[in-house]
Amino acid sequence: MTKNNLFYLLILAFGIFLDGNAQTDKIQPTPAPRQLKWHEAEMGAVFHYDLHVFDGIRYGQGNNRTTPVDDYNIFNPTKLDTDQWIKAAKDAGCKFAVLTATHETGFGLWQSDVNPYCLKAVKWRDGKGDIIRDFVNSCRKYGVEPGIYIGIRWNSLLGIHNFKTEGEGEFARNRQIWYKRYCEKMVEEICTRYGELYMIWFDGGADDPQGDGPDVEPIVNKYQPNCLFYHNVNRADFRWGGSESGTVEYPCWSAFPYPCSHHKQIESASNHLNLLKHGDKEGAYWVPAMADTPLRGANGRHEWFWEPGDENNIYSLNELMDKYEKSVGRNATLILGLTPDTTGLLPAGDAKRLQEMGQEINRRFSAPVAKTSGQKKALTLNTKKDQQINYYMIQENIKKGERIRRYTIEAKVNGKWLVVSEGESVGHKRIEKIKSISASAFRLTINQSTSIPDIINFSIFNVE
Repeated sequence: MTKNNLFYLLILAFGIFLDGNAQTDKIQPTPAPRQLKWHEAEMGAVFHYDLHVFDGIRYGQGNNRTTPVDDYNIFNPTKLDTDQWIKAAKDAGCKFAVLTATHETGFGLWQSDVNPYCLKAVKWRDGKGDIIRDFVNSCRKYGVEPGIYIGIRWNSLLGIHNFKTEGEGEFARNRQIWYKRYCEKMVEEICTRYGELYMIWFDGGADDPQGDGPDVEPIVNKYQPNCLFYHNVNRADFRWGGSESGTVEYPCWSAFPYPCSHHKQIESASNHLNLLKHGDKEGAYWVPAMADTPLRGANGRHEWFWEPGDENNIYSLNELMDKYEKSVGRNATLILGLTPDTTGLLPAGDAKRLQEMGQEINRRFSAPVAKTSGQKKALTLNTKKDQQINYYMIQENIKKGERIRRYTIEAKVNGKWLVVSEGESVGHKRIEKIKSISASAFRLTINQSTSIPDIINFSIFNVE
């Protein structure tokens, strides 16, 4: 055997190893196990709770970031029930929940030995309350993955603005070094006290550890190796999808050209916002999209924290379902912002709307008219008789990356195939509403792909 023939056989064997098909896959990114959990969750909740919920006035971001709260003993949720929070989120279909351990005031919702400005300092529960503990216990009780949101970019009590301490010269430099270590110690507390966590989310990121930011990534890696990390200038396990509307643009690829989604150089790029919205199908890194929105976002409001007088500003069920189809249905994970009130409960109207949303998702998409799967470029669903259809769903096996580049959906009407939809990205899940059509069969054709498509679900629905 010649050297050239031997080389050819080695290349062929390597191609078969990469894929069960006798061809070499295009090298492309694939999700880490923690990112697979992110896709499979599809929906989560973030609970915002802080001192200013109790001040009786509407939240103002600028003021809240610069003016310390005069009396931290206004914090007094007499009926606090994290079980009620988590049950409401689960009713909507959320598979994970995130709690703001700290936000812009710097106040901590746990028994910190590092941050004295925490629940140890208040009269509530005789200074012994630990809402993080209650929260993660409730998550585990209801089978919801617990995550923690840590706000370090702003701290009105300590005078931290966009990660930087106030002042100049040696005074400011020493305080900056101190603040970085302070943040690292808080992260270590949270990573070591509450068992395995699903996510650590740094509000506004954790900046650059070579600059003003703390070096938190090694701490999370050491104590929470299976945890999603979001984010610093070096790494983001998912990305913000470009708006707080609860939707992403289409197409929305999980591939991205950088391992992080926010960096000073990246953010200066003219196409940065477009990249956040769409990703990059040729990107070398797996950085999937998040679509976040507060539940109380109707009628011009956009409230992440409970505020008085917002009971009528909960999104309608139709609005929420539109967001679901334009987030989960476009290969993103939807995060709803939920707002416990001054009593420590999620308001009844909010909980009711979440339950309605979960029921509607189930009603629409739990019982397909027909369903199939396969590793091939065309799949056909026969309905045996003419069947009215107005939705389809596609899912590909993202463990092998995003292989599908272009596809067509056709319906067989009176013996002829008619195109009813065309698309690009699929990823974890693609849901699209089409004009209602009566047909005896539906066909999915992959017109372009990087390798043999691995379609784990092609389904059709009739949603009335």
